[in-house]
Amino acid sequence: MIKDVKGLEAALQERFPEHQLQPRLDATARAASLLGDPQNSYRIIHVTGTNGKTSTSRMIERLLREHSLRTGRFTSPHLIKINERFAIDGANVDDEKLVEMWNDIEPILKLVDAELEAEGEAKITYFEALTLLAFAIFADAPVDVLVLEVGMGGLWDSTNIANADVAVFTPIDLDHTERLGSTIEEIAATKAGIIKHDSIVVSANQPAAAKQQLIEKASEFSAPTFWYGKDFEADHLVSHAGGTGFTIRGIAGKYPELVMPLHGIHQAENAALALAAVEAFLGAGERRILDDIVRVAFADASSPGRMQVVDREPLTILDGAHNPAGAKVLAHGLEKAFAAPRAIGVIGILAGKNVDEILVELVGSFERVVITKAKSDRSIAVDELATLACKYWGEENVETASSVVLALQKSREILTENKLDAIVVTGSLTVVGEALANIQEQLGED
Repeated sequence: MIKDVKGLEAALQERFPEHQLQPRLDATARAASLLGDPQNSYRIIHVTGTNGKTSTSRMIERLLREHSLRTGRFTSPHLIKINERFAIDGANVDDEKLVEMWNDIEPILKLVDAELEAEGEAKITYFEALTLLAFAIFADAPVDVLVLEVGMGGLWDSTNIANADVAVFTPIDLDHTERLGSTIEEIAATKAGIIKHDSIVVSANQPAAAKQQLIEKASEFSAPTFWYGKDFEADHLVSHAGGTGFTIRGIAGKYPELVMPLHGIHQAENAALALAAVEAFLGAGERRILDDIVRVAFADASSPGRMQVVDREPLTILDGAHNPAGAKVLAHGLEKAFAAPRAIGVIGILAGKNVDEILVELVGSFERVVITKAKSDRSIAVDELATLACKYWGEENVETASSVVLALQKSREILTENKLDAIVVTGSLTVVGEALANIQEQLGED
């Protein structure tokens, strides 16, 4: 029996690593069955895609909460504390509840572990255990609706033992190709697996190959489908220092002159997707949401680590762009939302990523870079990444630092010496999380 969250994290770390998911559902389903199938205790809005999943999930949850529904939210990964992954009514689940629920479910996990190992299979993995913990927490609360973010893919992701009332698809692109497939078509086919009987499908604008996969899967279940650009969209986009202004043409009505404290046109598109998902959930796309509800929800929107301004002196932006599509969005956001500041980039990337394509997207955004690494064993070595960075910025503009904390210190020195305007930390959410923790400590914030 564990006594604190550190013990919980240690117990999870003893399991198969989070990033090496097992392509199976039977292990999670078996454990869930022994736990009483907690995932059937509430309605589900299931969110998958390549980029924008967490931001969209947070917006969906905020809109639902403004309707006085009791909400759960399960997202991945966390930036600083594991508690961030589990939220009830918008607040992270506290340490005491996490420990209590883990101790409740762990005997069942160990029972299923034994069954699996007897059959020559890997025991319940980190993410499978985390998903089961989430389902149990939200059933215990209890919540009315859970906004459930996929860990990876969809079809065989452990979250997919739940049946979605609404299946939401953010933009699909190439990422995790070693697990999901080497083409957008293959990746989309895996992600389309969250569509179930009685699901309503709501999708962002997609590449043609991805859209075709979603159409075929939705047709298989005769699922009503709503598309960005056809059935809903964001327009009248305005970027300013405080965030983004926009109008949404929803499935059921128009919502003019909205504002939110998030930066980047992509966030307005995420907002339109979130609103359409809620329209689908509450009224099958036939019932307009009250303006006051929409305005309040978006005005209170947040998405830590996604083009997040954490300091103004100097301007410091955190963005966990960890694939080429994310890096492209970051570059566009820096240009449009922040008037292309003369910036220094603090970059650390995890192994297995298409590093060259990420750096190509960022090269025009940074005058200087500091290459670093997170504490994760998956981090690319500093010297290795720096060598690649020199191809794009030139050796004279590339510095290195052995840790994120030291990289932040060095970037501030370089910014002052060269009279640059901003520091941008990016490359992975792991790097962003370490930077956020350090900056919050320095500023005395939570």
